[in-house]
Amino acid sequence: MAEKFQAVVIGGGPGGYVCAIRLAQLGLKTACIESRGSLGGTCLNIGCIPSKSLLNLSEEFHKVKDLSNKGIEVGQVKLNLPKMMKSKDKAVTVLTKGVEFLLKKNKVTYFKGTGSFKSKNEILIKDSENKETHVEADKIIIATGSLPVSLPGVKFDEKVIVSSTGALKLEQVPKKMVVVGGGYIGLEMGSVWSRLGTEVHVVEYLDHITPGMDKEISTEFMKILKKQKINFHLQHKVEQIKNNSINAIVSTSDKEGKKKDFDCDVVLVSVGRKPNTIGLNLDKVNIDLDKKNRIKTDKNFKTNQDNIYAIGDVIAGPMLAHKAEDEGIAVAENIAGQSGHVNYDTIPGVIYTTPEVASIGKTEEQLKELNIKYKIGKFSFMANSRAKAIDDAEGFVKILADEKTDKVLGAHLIGPHAGELIAEIGVAMEFGASSEDIARTCHAHPTFSEAVKEAALSVDKRAIHS
Repeated sequence: MAEKFQAVVIGGGPGGYVCAIRLAQLGLKTACIESRGSLGGTCLNIGCIPSKSLLNLSEEFHKVKDLSNKGIEVGQVKLNLPKMMKSKDKAVTVLTKGVEFLLKKNKVTYFKGTGSFKSKNEILIKDSENKETHVEADKIIIATGSLPVSLPGVKFDEKVIVSSTGALKLEQVPKKMVVVGGGYIGLEMGSVWSRLGTEVHVVEYLDHITPGMDKEISTEFMKILKKQKINFHLQHKVEQIKNNSINAIVSTSDKEGKKKDFDCDVVLVSVGRKPNTIGLNLDKVNIDLDKKNRIKTDKNFKTNQDNIYAIGDVIAGPMLAHKAEDEGIAVAENIAGQSGHVNYDTIPGVIYTTPEVASIGKTEEQLKELNIKYKIGKFSFMANSRAKAIDDAEGFVKILADEKTDKVLGAHLIGPHAGELIAEIGVAMEFGASSEDIARTCHAHPTFSEAVKEAALSVDKRAIHS
């Protein structure tokens, strides 16, 4: 007989495992199904965590080579790539085991296998040896994440033509890499390999990198990356990628139709991700999808089937781990009769390059489009004591506030620890704070966070240190 649960989550990524834990905390008998064989989803296994590990390690390697300019003499610096990859893998293993422990601690039943619908209340689970298990559930939450998208006619072999997955596992440093797409993932992975010695070329179809980001930040970001010897080819369309097994040729054309070919060892195709609904058997339960094959849900994450919900990358919205986590908690609380909610206006986005880039709320371009009048406060890290003291002063903080009410509408940062500093703005926006609220909050000296305070002061043209 099939084991019965009050709730079953299909997918053990950041949205899925967090949802399962919260459901269990709220007293529901809960199961979590994950096909990968380890919990944590794309983020923990082949995304956020291993990429941040390599970003950190490659930055450390890059810094060591420059230490003699700061009075610290070191011997010849050598790269041991296999050892670096082992360090990255160790971080992933420790964290995935940690998530498994959290499920056990919260009494969530964990099934290793691929889940698919038999009916709206029944799920078939097939493990790696094709052994089948049936479970029944009152409520089912789909949290199966997303997959990398390629270009038409271009297949990933994860050796020469790679997705972000392959870019995290290269066995040697390529002499030359072409990154197709100037978004978050492509720029992060391009930065890693550039620091380790690869000649990196970014090919972007638009006239700017990081689509959707505040244009002023985007422009500054590209200037800094160019100084780091990353090459950019904007308004170039990829016509073809020819894989020669040991190298590749990327054929492009610019806006005037002028052709240009790039010979390279590795091509990283980083043009977006798509919802992962493969094998779920959604047709069996008539789940409605939108034009982008995302699962349609209402404001409570409910699909057109009363007992089936969906969260994370399989539904509309930014494909971010923290967005999925918040949705996982919200849907669990809604199922338990509480009032779960996600504020989509305060979901931050971070690029973990050096310097980091972080954004929350509205951009200038969005405010103009909405015809909302706003004030700008800006402060450069060049005038921040902490940043200057450690010679890490590139970038600035930019705060956008309503012209009449002074309410903070958005913030955009490029500079040291921007991914941490953005949290202060998130808290401020969540509580409907004004820029003056931030400006009148005492910040420790000397800290990077003082740049946030000064930017808030600058909204009313009263910054002290610039």
